[in-house]
Amino acid sequence: MDAPTTLKPAAAAVGASAPTPLYAEHVKVYPARVQGRFRNAKWAILLAALVVYYVLPWLRWSRPGAAPDQLLLVDLAGRRFYLGPIVIWQDELYFVTGLLILAAVALFLVTSLFGRVWCGYACPQTVWTDLYMWVERRIEGDRNARMRLDQGARNGAWWSKKLAKHAVWIGIAAATGGAFILYFGDAPTMLGDILTGRAGSWTYAFLGILTFTTYALAGWAREQVCTYMCPWPRFQGAMLDENSLIVTYRGWRGEPRAKHKQGEAWDDRGDCVDCRQCVNVCPTGIDIRDGQQLECIGCGLCVDACDAIMDKVGRPRGLIALDTLAHMQTAEAACAALPPGPARQEAGATATADRRIIRPRTLIYAGVLGAVSLAMLVVFLTRSTTELAVLRDRAPVYIALSDGSVRNNFTVKLWNKGYAEPTHALAVEGLAGAIVAVVGAPDERPVLSTRADGVTAHRVHVTAPAGSRLPESTPVRFVVRDERGQIVVASDSVFLAPKR
Repeated sequence: MDAPTTLKPAAAAVGASAPTPLYAEHVKVYPARVQGRFRNAKWAILLAALVVYYVLPWLRWSRPGAAPDQLLLVDLAGRRFYLGPIVIWQDELYFVTGLLILAAVALFLVTSLFGRVWCGYACPQTVWTDLYMWVERRIEGDRNARMRLDQGARNGAWWSKKLAKHAVWIGIAAATGGAFILYFGDAPTMLGDILTGRAGSWTYAFLGILTFTTYALAGWAREQVCTYMCPWPRFQGAMLDENSLIVTYRGWRGEPRAKHKQGEAWDDRGDCVDCRQCVNVCPTGIDIRDGQQLECIGCGLCVDACDAIMDKVGRPRGLIALDTLAHMQTAEAACAALPPGPARQEAGATATADRRIIRPRTLIYAGVLGAVSLAMLVVFLTRSTTELAVLRDRAPVYIALSDGSVRNNFTVKLWNKGYAEPTHALAVEGLAGAIVAVVGAPDERPVLSTRADGVTAHRVHVTAPAGSRLPESTPVRFVVRDERGQIVVASDSVFLAPKR
């Protein structure tokens, strides 16, 4: 019998290389401070977004009923949504679906026109990450200072700055989570309950979850959310075409890149001085000169950084700029045969390409946006504030009375979504000579009382007169009319009779 063969691990074999890791180690990004028109726009949008988010629950709107006087309120207990005078009830969630469709199509349209402006300016991940990085710069310093701090000794200064930064981050995260909870109840009351310990366990649980996720995503994950977690970068390419405005490095003007000293000529070279400021200010740590990349969020901070460098070296702005692929291709074709230098840059700068805003893609998005908006508006303006449900008794299915008449019993539920308490008249159509009686009404007259902002159930007797030649099943319609005789709401049912 042959001796058993001993297998050695592959890593221990002579000359074998170490296995390739499946995941690259994360490289921390240290974005530098930058000034310019894109940075100013980001500050303005950040401030507006934070003001709206934190202030909106505190805006008041007087409304009747038991609901809090809050402009924007998601009333889970009452199963409805309030926005000023607008009330969306639980059976009208299709409006929420419509709003989500509108938001998605609007995002498609804006992306096809202006690239990833949502990601770069208005996305909550971007807004809160910007806020967290501002706090970080105020406490730890700009890019170089933060890098030195992380690479230095863990001394008292290191601990004091880190603890101060994370304390402010956690405070912002708690305020963010708390503000979100305030949308689901009366804001002053809920805040008082949270601070005094009177809030329920679920409230504190959600506050903890929201605080943790804000702190983790904006403080630690940052650009990794945009690169790995968010699905939008993976299909945004389908929204873009050659006429979409995107942040672009104009290689025909910047290449070949090289360092530049004051007084040197610009012949036989490009305008890019390879200062890497565009990389240093990028919140995701990419080099825009490598072309379009998944990690680029289209914020334009690299444009501000590059324009500042061009001003210092005396070259025109726009080496990195918002541009279209159509214009880039035209400019590259115009200067492809020319050597680097002023002639090539002039040829690229004078090349033109029509930017077509109105094109099939944008027309489709705009058409869908308009159609869905119009449909929602029509449905909203024609919706009724009264709902009717008719339930026929199953046992007995009918009652044959001694005078030869036949009676069916029904439960009629009237949902009044308004705050008044009108009385409606009830009638039954489709059954000749039918006698309608409402149990509990004065003299059992066919009138229905309603309860403000609630459901009122009524027992109703419908009697077919003696001698009526009825089939086993007769379709009938219950009609509710207002004091002017106008039909408010109607519901179909059947009237059952003995077999002939």
